[in-house]
Amino acid sequence: MSIRRPGPNAFSAVAPAVAAVLLAAVAAVLFAPPAPAAAGPGFTVSRAMIPMRDGIKLNTVIFAPEAAAGPLPFLIKRTPYGVPESAELLAGEPYAELVADGYIFVFQDIRGRFKSEGTFVMQRPPRDRRAPRAIDEATDAYDTVAWLLAHVPGHNGRAGFYGVSYDGWLAAQAMIDPHPALRAVSPQASPADMWLGDDFHHNGAFRLSYGFEYAAMMETSKESFNFGFDLYDTFEWYLRLGPLGAVNKRILGGRIPSWNDFVAHPNYDAFWQKQAMASYLTRVTVPALHVAGWWDQEDFYGPQKIYATLEPHDDRGLSFFVAGPWNHGGWMRDGSSLGRIKFGGDTAKYYRARIQAPFFARFLKDKPGWTVPEAITFETGTNAWQVYDAWPPRSLTEDRALYLREDGRLAFEPPASSDEGGFDSYVSDPAHPVPYRPRPIEPTYDPRGSGWRTWLVGDQRFAHLRPDVLSWETEPLAEDLTVTGRILARVFASTSGSDSDWIVKLIDVYPEDCPAEPAMGGYQLMIANEVFRGRFRKSFERPEPLVPGEVAEFAVDLHAADHRFLKGHRIMVQVQSTWFPLIDRNPQTYVDNIFLAGAEDFRPATQKVFRSKAHPSAVVLPVRVR
Repeated sequence: MSIRRPGPNAFSAVAPAVAAVLLAAVAAVLFAPPAPAAAGPGFTVSRAMIPMRDGIKLNTVIFAPEAAAGPLPFLIKRTPYGVPESAELLAGEPYAELVADGYIFVFQDIRGRFKSEGTFVMQRPPRDRRAPRAIDEATDAYDTVAWLLAHVPGHNGRAGFYGVSYDGWLAAQAMIDPHPALRAVSPQASPADMWLGDDFHHNGAFRLSYGFEYAAMMETSKESFNFGFDLYDTFEWYLRLGPLGAVNKRILGGRIPSWNDFVAHPNYDAFWQKQAMASYLTRVTVPALHVAGWWDQEDFYGPQKIYATLEPHDDRGLSFFVAGPWNHGGWMRDGSSLGRIKFGGDTAKYYRARIQAPFFARFLKDKPGWTVPEAITFETGTNAWQVYDAWPPRSLTEDRALYLREDGRLAFEPPASSDEGGFDSYVSDPAHPVPYRPRPIEPTYDPRGSGWRTWLVGDQRFAHLRPDVLSWETEPLAEDLTVTGRILARVFASTSGSDSDWIVKLIDVYPEDCPAEPAMGGYQLMIANEVFRGRFRKSFERPEPLVPGEVAEFAVDLHAADHRFLKGHRIMVQVQSTWFPLIDRNPQTYVDNIFLAGAEDFRPATQKVFRSKAHPSAVVLPVRVR
């Protein structure tokens, strides 16, 4: 793992002399190798049932260092997954730097989970502010901080929230209506919109296996629950299940609230819009560190969306973005590799020591050492950290369209007029869907282990050359090509049906000859991907059938990356229409609600992807030029 300084324009907003000083400071602090964390002190453990404004009490465990040097800030994690009963968790590697710096650690069960009172509501929407005793996760965070300040000795009057995934979403909620003592928040892998891009849907396409298994885990009891599959390969289990109406009819019986919500709200209606965070992120109230993983299999969209939504309101420069080569929460584990992809060093430890710890120390304890100007991301391909004064760094890139061409080629030159009617086609059959990873596909939370955690870095050759997957690729690159920022696919396509899903994957194809790692020869590493449900082409709120045989443009946001395609590698694009059981099967016949579709609605369809001068399908890449 190497470290790179920003490009020459990364500090263009400041004078050259000042820029040089800033660069030196960044290099001295961020780019020094992490030092081993000192052993932390022991802890005094106390427990409390903290009352909220409506009288409900929340189970809270407080770990105060036994040998604190002066008053300390609170570092709070609110969670639906259960709180630790002893300080053993804090002795682990992920907490080493924070423990060494010194905090009063607080863990709390949210409403209706484990030992807390009340009723659990998945992604509880914001309260009605007209009701004085109304509650939401923001008020529970506020009331928790107020109680801690009044009842726990030895604090310095400041508090911070942090957490990964649902815990990260709870941290983000705390900054919407913050207590005055809240001085730092780090929402890590926080979902932002459960319909547009996070756990349960992507662009309206339902994330079947995750949505079903997570809802069952969270809402079957107050504690976590693993659904018992009677087949090891869940691909076959979900296929045997048939249309989604069978879930309540044969399995859940209407007992899981989230599943009932999925069925009742197939479109982007007020139910989902009220949960989505964007409309509530209208001001930057406290310093915030947003953390994303390039291969996060659950919430890659969320941290990017939260950061981008806050940026126009960040007049004081208090909102920061970090992205590294991790899966969901991978920065809390060993970060030297993911699956078969190696990163040249422990990127997770680097993040915890050089980014997370200095962030909280700066804003909760006024310590020097926080020098990130705006964003720091890990450039995959070269295994190098990059620091930017904006994310994405538009001053350093130019958009270049990589066009789908004849004979399976990708090229930066658009199609010629001689290929006016050009297209490639395949038959998509919902009875024989493309698996999203090689079978067998274990349950998402299989205690015996599951490929779910690393599927995004899996070799895509299992799908390449299938008759229902199209592929285009460049010649071997004559020089490195770096992509930094948002990637957009513009797909011109038609279907013989009246609805369709379009899955687009951007892939780095390794050379066949890899002397350092021969087993990586020809590896197809997915860099970006997304699904788009065709019925929502014009509106997420009001879906429409597709016109059979009519060419339509589908804009598929592949989100962001910071990746260098190395000399000798190829760039590949794959397009398909099923991704099962990650995504539910589109019947390919338009019905008002796919959750209520009948078996007779599922029909094969002929899909055409156009690559002509009139319909130039392409992937638009933000290519680094400076």
